[in-house]
Amino acid sequence: MRNIITIQHTQSEQHINKMVGSLGSWNLTEFGIKQAHSIGKNLANEYKNQKFVIYSSDLPRAKQTAEIVSEYFNATPIFTTALREFDLGEANGKSKEWARNNRQCPVWQGTIDWAKSVYDKPFIGAESKADVWDRLSKFMTDTLTEIDENIIIVSHDGTLSILYALWLGMDIEMLNKCNLSGKTGGVSVLQEDDDGNRVISRLNDMSYMKEGL
Repeated sequence: MRNIITIQHTQSEQHINKMVGSLGSWNLTEFGIKQAHSIGKNLANEYKNQKFVIYSSDLPRAKQTAEIVSEYFNATPIFTTALREFDLGEANGKSKEWARNNRQCPVWQGTIDWAKSVYDKPFIGAESKADVWDRLSKFMTDTLTEIDENIIIVSHDGTLSILYALWLGMDIEMLNKCNLSGKTGGVSVLQEDDDGNRVISRLNDMSYMKEGL
């Protein structure tokens, strides 16, 4: 059974500076660096002697997480724009407070930018969920379905939520009513058996950030 492990990047600057994440060039905090080392170490201990191909968003916070984790697997990450977080258009470089006050469409309760409709764009120039669905569909076709090896994917909350829906074969319209959300540093395990059945056997497991797991 092939394993596809996803990692939501660890704590980065936008988690504490009240700025929008999106395409911002935010680096990991010192705490985020420590979290990434714990994830890498714990995953390597669990999957001993197994080789992984590592793909990552090229944004600094994900890239740095992937570089740290890859040290424990003796692998070189492959960086791709396909795994970037949602492009929030004019909200890039702005504060979260600005984002709250300048939305162009209704969003889910408790969120700043998670549009209610998969086709809506929360800010001028932003990507919709449908836009991200399309770019991830291509990534999955070109990469996940063509490679038989174990894979680690390092990305972002919004992007990974779409990837999980694609993995399960959901219809895009279902995302108008449900979401597979994650948290900083969460690890998920996607599996595919010899019959082609797809499973999410672990979703957003936070325990990998513990030392000495």
